Amino acid sequence: MQHFPDAKAVVRALAPDEPVILNRPHAAARAARFFVEKFPGKSLYAVKANPSPDLFRILWDNGVTHYDVASIAEVRLVRSVLPDATLCFMHPVKSPGAIREAYFEHGVKTFSLDSSEELAKIVKATRDEDGKDATDLRLCVRLRVSSEHAALSLASKFGCDLIEAPALLQETRQYADWLGVCFHVGSQAMSPFAYVQALDRTRAAIAEASVVIDMIDVGGGFPSVYPGMEPPPLEDYFKIIHQHFYALPIAYNAELWCEPGRALCAEYSSLVVKVEKRRGEELYINDGAYGALFDAAHVDWKFPVRALEDDLIKPEMDFAFYGPTCDDADYMPGPFALPEDIQAGDYVEIGMLGAYGAAMKTDFNGFGAAERIFVTDEPMASLYDGSRSRPQADNVVNLR
Repeated sequence: MQHFPDAKAVVRALAPDEPVILNRPHAAARAARFFVEKFPGKSLYAVKANPSPDLFRILWDNGVTHYDVASIAEVRLVRSVLPDATLCFMHPVKSPGAIREAYFEHGVKTFSLDSSEELAKIVKATRDEDGKDATDLRLCVRLRVSSEHAALSLASKFGCDLIEAPALLQETRQYADWLGVCFHVGSQAMSPFAYVQALDRTRAAIAEASVVIDMIDVGGGFPSVYPGMEPPPLEDYFKIIHQHFYALPIAYNAELWCEPGRALCAEYSSLVVKVEKRRGEELYINDGAYGALFDAAHVDWKFPVRALEDDLIKPEMDFAFYGPTCDDADYMPGPFALPEDIQAGDYVEIGMLGAYGAAMKTDFNGFGAAERIFVTDEPMASLYDGSRSRPQADNVVNLR
């Protein structure tokens, strides 16, 4: 893989006709060390955010030993790259074949569930040839919690209701060598209070169930920085989670887990695109809704942008983007602020695409090729470079 100092150097050297993904290993390594050193428990990388083998190796080399896998394909992929990693199958709905292969062929012991049906499936799929139940299962009951503080909700598809949770915890305890409770507050949680609400809900479920709990997994949701979405420092999230974890009615040696995806990899990548056409306030670029910019089109995500030409001198104005396919849905409203004199043939860097960007790319309509290059400059925004300071007063302070 080629190495350049920054996006401008890439454009000057290559003048690429296809999109180029710029990877920053130092940014991913820094994020990994931050979680490993500062989160008061175990950090699992949520593989779905960016399933790059290069990224897995960077995270592993910087202390991330556990991986949240959500499909048998992810199990196989991570195991092939990191043979010694601990894999946790945290999708609450799995096929019997996937459970069986994960357990017997890849050494997966930790499984998530949110129903009695899924529990029965796991128990049956992990029985040995003599029909004996597995004695080393580490099972996590997923609780449904609010996503009101998150930019993207994850509250409707998975998780048992609070009224169902006590009975499910009691039933699962009968088969689990090690029992946990997990939840997910939604993607890009903009307030630490999201975890307070979820942990209070967890407390109620455990108290009613009256079973020994060995682990609490607060899931993902840890944010990154995007235009219009500047979250509090992650240390505030960690502190309030730690405080409420220790107040739960759980085993004295219970573990605390989290599953960061976006927070570990958003700063890893950016994207260089070429402007193919300008029509007023609309720029036609060579990546879009069916490529790395899925979120910009389908959930109106605002990504930072910057022009890469040195001869653009006019003030910025707001643009919308069209992607390269023949589909009208290949549209990203933005707004994306770029110099008023930008035109066809110019290049734009779109930042903070390490999470869900490369992972969402398709080959629809024949588009999808993208070279990958290493660069050494800083990402467009960071929670880890020391540039952000805590405001004088915020809602986090009031929660303490």
